Amino acid sequence: MTNHGVCRPVVLQLTLPPDLAHVRPASQEVTSFLATEGCNEGELTAFSLALVEACNNAIRYAPHGSDQPVDIEVQVSGEHIEVRITDHTLGFDWPEKSTLPPADSESGRGLYLIRSLTDRAGYLRGQGKNILHFSRRRATPVSPPIGQETGAGSEQVIAQLSEELGSCYESLSAIFRHSTAIHADGDLKHFADRLLHDLLEIVKAEWFLVRLESPDGAGLTVFAASEPALELGTLQLAAAEAPINCAEIEAALTRHQVWFDTRTPAGTIDPLARAKPDAQGLVHPFFSEGRLLGTLTVGRKPADPVPTNPTAPQASTVFTASQTSVIGTLADFLAMEVVNARHHEEQTRARVLAHELEIANNIQRSLLLKQMPRVPGIDIAGFCENARQVGGDFYDVLPVTGSSLLLIIADVMGKGVPAAMFAAILRTALRASPDLLHQPAALLTRANSLLFEELSGVDMFITAQLVLIDSHERKLTIASAGHCPMLLTSSASPELAFASLTTDGIPLGIQSDALYEARTVELGKSFRALLYTDGLTEAVNEERGRYGQENIECWFAATAAQCRTADELKSALIAEVKQFRGQMPLADDQTFLAITNTPAS
Repeated sequence: MTNHGVCRPVVLQLTLPPDLAHVRPASQEVTSFLATEGCNEGELTAFSLALVEACNNAIRYAPHGSDQPVDIEVQVSGEHIEVRITDHTLGFDWPEKSTLPPADSESGRGLYLIRSLTDRAGYLRGQGKNILHFSRRRATPVSPPIGQETGAGSEQVIAQLSEELGSCYESLSAIFRHSTAIHADGDLKHFADRLLHDLLEIVKAEWFLVRLESPDGAGLTVFAASEPALELGTLQLAAAEAPINCAEIEAALTRHQVWFDTRTPAGTIDPLARAKPDAQGLVHPFFSEGRLLGTLTVGRKPADPVPTNPTAPQASTVFTASQTSVIGTLADFLAMEVVNARHHEEQTRARVLAHELEIANNIQRSLLLKQMPRVPGIDIAGFCENARQVGGDFYDVLPVTGSSLLLIIADVMGKGVPAAMFAAILRTALRASPDLLHQPAALLTRANSLLFEELSGVDMFITAQLVLIDSHERKLTIASAGHCPMLLTSSASPELAFASLTTDGIPLGIQSDALYEARTVELGKSFRALLYTDGLTEAVNEERGRYGQENIECWFAATAAQCRTADELKSALIAEVKQFRGQMPLADDQTFLAITNTPAS
C-alpha cells in the first residue's frame, strides 16, 4: 500500500505493575523513547511530569488488593505527542475546567499540572477500565534522531522553548509556594510582596508597582511597591476623555497591556516617568469577572543603548514572550487572591456586624420590662417585634402612684442601630423626669426640648404617645406627639363604647419649642385599650395590601370585649396580624400595649 508521504506515528507500549516504585523507571523509559524521536528538552520534561502524576494517581486510587496493571501507550508523530494511560480504578468525574486547588486541599493538583503542561487532556470512564489521554503539539519540526547533527536554527528554537518551559515551571512553583503562604498568614500585602519579588527574579526585572482600583472606582491607588520611590499618589480615572499620558491609566482604560521603553517612553506627566526615568517595562491590567481590579507594572533599566538613527529598527522587546506570559499569569493569580481576600474580609465584616447587632438586640431587649408594674384594677401586656435585629420601637410602663401608671409607646423614624439608639435615649429622658410623670403633655414638651438638637441634626424624628391611667379615679389622660390614635372601649359612656383617641402634637425633633396638650376621659368599670405603632397598620400581605387603620379599628371594636385579660387581647392581636401577613416578612417594627381592667375589679 502506498504511503503517499504520510508518516505513521511511532508507538511505545508499556505495562506497569500496580506499584508506585515502578513509576519512575517507566517515566525514564518514556523519556528515553521521546528523546530518540527528537523531542526537545521542554517536551521531555513536560511529559515526564505529566506521566508521573497520572500513573501515581492510577495506582494510588486502585481498589485495595488489586493486581490489575496500568497500561501506557505513547505515540509520536511529526506534529503531536500523545499519551494514553489505562487504569482499572473506579474512575472519577472529569471536570470541565481545572483550577489551582486551595493550599489545604489534598487533591486536584495533579490534574491541574497535567492540563498546564499539555495542550489537550481528556478522560474516558468505563466499567472497570478508564483511559486518561493527553497530547501536546510539537513546537518545532521533528529534529534529527540523536546522533545526527542539528542546525543552528533548531538549536535556537529548542533553547527558546526550554526557556519558556523553565519560566512556566518557575511561575507554577511560585504559585504553589505562595498559595500555601497566603492561607497561612492571611496577609495579602505580604503575600503580594513575596510573590512579585519572585516574579522579578523569574523575568529578570528590577522593580514592580501594583495599584488597585479605589472603592469608588474613580482611581488607582498604590497597593504594593518594590521600593519607597514607587509609593506614588492616586491616579484618577475620571479624566478618560482627555489625552492619555499615563501608561497605567491607558492600560486600565483600554484593558490591554501597555509597553514603555526609551523609544516609546511614558508620558511626561506620568508618575512612572518621574519616579523611573529612562525605564522600560510593561503595565498589565488585571480583572475579575470583567471588572477592573488594578494594574501590575514591572520594569527595569534599558539593557542596550538606544539607536541614534531614527530609521533604525526599534530596540528589542523589553520582555520575551515567555516572560510576558509569566507576568500575566502571576498578575492573574494575584487578582484571584485579591478577590478571595476581599470576599473573606466581607465575610468577616458581616460576621462581626451580625455579632454586634446580636449584642445590640440583647441590650435593647434588656430595656423592655421583664415584668409589668401592677396596680389594682389594671392588667397590661406588651409586645415588641423588630423588622431587623434592632429597631426604633419601644414601650415602657412607669408607676406614678399606688393606683396609677404612665404608659409610653414610641416609634423612631427609620430602622436599625440609629433608631435603636434614639429609642434608648428617649426612654432615658422620660425616666429622668419623675416630677412630670403625672403630666403627659408637659413630659412630652420636656423630651422634645432635650432631644431636638440631636434629632434635627440627623434629620430624624420620633412619634410618641403617653397615657396616664388611674384605676382609683377611673380615668386616663392622653398626650400624643404625632402618634397613632389610641383605641378604647369603655362602659363609662355611650360615646366611649368605641373611641379612637389622640391629641394634637407634632413628632419630637421637628420644632424646638413645640407644645403638647392632654385630654382626659372617664373609664367605666369595664374597659379595653390599645396603644400601638404604625408597624401594625402598615403590615403587608402576600397581595401587597396593607392592613390599615380601618381594619385594626374594626377588629378591636369586634374583639376587645371578648378578651377577659390583657394577655388574651395580646394573643388575639398577634394572631390577627400574622394571619393577615401570611408568609410576608415584617416591613416595619411592630409594638403595642394591651390594657384591660382586671377580672376581679
